[in-house]
Amino acid sequence: MAEPPDRRTSEIDEAIMRATYRALHEHGYAGLTMQRIADEYGKSTAAIHYHYDTKEDLLAAFLDFLLERFREAVHEVETTDPERRLRLLLDQLIVEPGDHHGLLVAMLEMRSQAPYNETFRERFQQNDEYIRYLLETVISRGIEERVFRDVDPEHTARTLLTVVDGARTRAVVLDERTALETARRAVEEYVDTVVRK
Repeated sequence: MAEPPDRRTSEIDEAIMRATYRALHEHGYAGLTMQRIADEYGKSTAAIHYHYDTKEDLLAAFLDFLLERFREAVHEVETTDPERRLRLLLDQLIVEPGDHHGLLVAMLEMRSQAPYNETFRERFQQNDEYIRYLLETVISRGIEERVFRDVDPEHTARTLLTVVDGARTRAVVLDERTALETARRAVEEYVDTVVRK
């Protein structure tokens, strides 16, 4: 497989990732084929296979691409205030599906394959560990600065993520419009009553 010098900055990879996004949004994980990605890319499947040997390789790169976009969005949060940073992180996690509903369904389908697909499992675990790290870090900082109570940062981060994951799943699987609003309210109440001094 030909490897570009810097995968993060490759315009070709970016175009293929965007084509994969559109194909997943349109056809879901179950209906995703290399041909459908190539159709969105506007080139042949051979052009995609030049960069990615298999659909699984491409989807692993796509999960990396999404995580990198999330990291970029999080790093745009320019505040050192732990309470504000925690709320902004949670806002990034609890977003309305909007025009991305098809992609969220496809992502849930891919997540359901993680127990059987080591590549997907590794990517989802990496994503989860990164988000937990961010939450634990900001909670620990808030404890050090005495704006948060002396809570267990790991347990608190896991609790917040459990609420967020449950709400996103309900929003996608059950088309429950109030799930994310309920999650937003629940995490605010949790932060106000358990975390904040």
